[in-house]
Amino acid sequence: MASTTIYTGHRVVVIGAGVAGLATAVLLAARGLEVTVLERAVAPGGKMREVAAGTARMDGGPTVFTMRWVFEELFAEAGAALGDHLALRPVSVLARHAWSERERLDLFADTEQSAEAIGRFAGAAEARGYRDFCERARKIYRTLEGPFIRAARPTPLSLAAGAGLRGLTDMWGVSPFATLWAELGRHFRDPRLRQLFGRYATYCGSSPFLAPATLMLVAHVEQAGVWLVEGGMHRLALAMARLAEAHGARFRYGAEVAEIEARGGRVSGVVLAGGERIAADAVVANADLAALAGGLLGDAARRAVPKPAPERSLSAMTWCLEAGTSGFPLARHNVFFSADYAAEFRDIFERERLPGEPTVYVCAQDRDDAGAGPDGPERLLVLTNAPAIGDRRPFTGEEIASCERASFDLLRRCGLRVDRRPEAVTLTTPLGFERLFPATGGALYGRSLHGWSSSFGRPGAATRLPGLFLAGGSVHPGPGVPMAAMSGRLAAAQLLGHLASAARSGRTAMPGGMSTR
Repeated sequence: MASTTIYTGHRVVVIGAGVAGLATAVLLAARGLEVTVLERAVAPGGKMREVAAGTARMDGGPTVFTMRWVFEELFAEAGAALGDHLALRPVSVLARHAWSERERLDLFADTEQSAEAIGRFAGAAEARGYRDFCERARKIYRTLEGPFIRAARPTPLSLAAGAGLRGLTDMWGVSPFATLWAELGRHFRDPRLRQLFGRYATYCGSSPFLAPATLMLVAHVEQAGVWLVEGGMHRLALAMARLAEAHGARFRYGAEVAEIEARGGRVSGVVLAGGERIAADAVVANADLAALAGGLLGDAARRAVPKPAPERSLSAMTWCLEAGTSGFPLARHNVFFSADYAAEFRDIFERERLPGEPTVYVCAQDRDDAGAGPDGPERLLVLTNAPAIGDRRPFTGEEIASCERASFDLLRRCGLRVDRRPEAVTLTTPLGFERLFPATGGALYGRSLHGWSSSFGRPGAATRLPGLFLAGGSVHPGPGVPMAAMSGRLAAAQLLGHLASAARSGRTAMPGGMSTR
C-alpha cells in the first residue's frame, strides 16, 4: 500500500483469524484503525492449525512455506521485519517421491540437481523435458504475478487490456485453455513424471485432468524457495497475531459471529452467537464464501455476495500421529503415488467416494532438510485427498477403515513401516473439516479450479454491501497460505479506499495500491 495516511477512529471487525484475516488485521491496525478480530476457535490460524496427537502437538494443515516475499512485504508495511518474528530455514530437498520400494525420486530447490536426478531416474530426454518445463513455469509465473496475483479483481478482458501486444503473446504462452495433464504430456513421456508434476493441481484442491495448465507456475514458486518454519507453520499465525496486537488490534477467541448487521444500506456491525452486538464501520469476513452465501452470517451478508460455484475443491482424510517409523528414508516432505492416478480423481470428483487407491502425503515434522530425525517416535501428518461431501453424507466406519488400510498399505509397499498407537492418532475426515469450516462440506480450497475460466470465478474483496469485504482462500487470488495472505492485503487496501471515499469525518486520503517488488 503506497499511502501512509493514518485512519484513527474507524472501527473494523475482522471475522476469522485465518491467515487472510490476520494479514488484514496487521495492515489495518498498523494504519491506526480500531481492529477487533473475532475467532470461533481457541487460537489463530484457521486451517493453519495445530493438532494434538497423544502428548504431541503438530501442524494439522499447511506444511510448506513458499513465496516468502508476500510476508516480507506484509511485515514491512507494518513497520516490522519478518526475520525478527519468525525463524526460517531454506530447504534443499523439496520432496521425496515414491511409487514402489525401488522407485524413488527426490526433487531439489536447485533445478540442475533435480534435472540430474530425473536423468538418472527416467533418462536424459526426460531431464531435458524437465528443464524446458521449468523455463515455461518461470514464464507463466512472471506473466501472471502482476496482472493476476496482485490485481484486485482480474478478468480475461482486464488481463488482455493491460498486456499490450507483447503481453498478449506472453498470455497465450501460458496455455490458458489447456489442462495441466495435457500440457505435461508435452514435456514428459514418463507417466510417473506427469503424475508427480500433475500433483500441483491438488495444491489448489483440483484434479490435474481438469485444472488449467497455468498451474505449472507452482514449479517456479517452489524453485524460488521453500522454507521450514522453526516450531511449525502455526508459528506464522502466532507471529502475525502478535504483530497485529502490537499495533493495537484486539483478539477475542471463542467468539462466534452469528450475523453481520446492516443499517441504512451499509454495514453497521456484527452480532455474536450469545447476542452481544459489536458496532463497526467496516467488516472483513475471513470465512468461506459458501458460509456467507448460505446465510450462516445473516441475510444482509447472503444478499451481498455471489452464489459460489457448485464445484467444490478437494477435502482430505488426515491422520496426525506420533509413531515409530522404519524402512523408508523419510525426508521432511514425502509423496507416495497410487498406481492409477486417473481412477483416484474419478473416485473423488465423479463418484464422490474415498479413492480405492489413494496417493498419500507424509510430512515428517521432526525431520530436518537432510532427513535426519529422532531415534524414537516422531510426529507425522499423513494425508489423502477426499471428496468434500461432509455436509451431505458422512463416511461410514467401514469406508474410513478401508481408506486407512489402503493408505498405510501403500506406505508399506514403498518400504515405510509406521508403528501406530491408537491413543496417539487424531483423524480428521471431511465431516470434521465441515464442522471446523461450516458450509464447505470439508472443501479446503473453496471452489475447484477446473476449466480455463475458473481462475476468474472467485470474487474480489468488495461486496454489494458497502463496508463488507471478503478475504480468504475462497476469494481472489485463491487458496494456499501466500495467496490467502495476498487476499487479506487486497481486502485491507480496498477497505481503506472505501473509508477514504466515504470520508464521513471530512478527511480525505488516497487509498494507494499494492506495492511491487
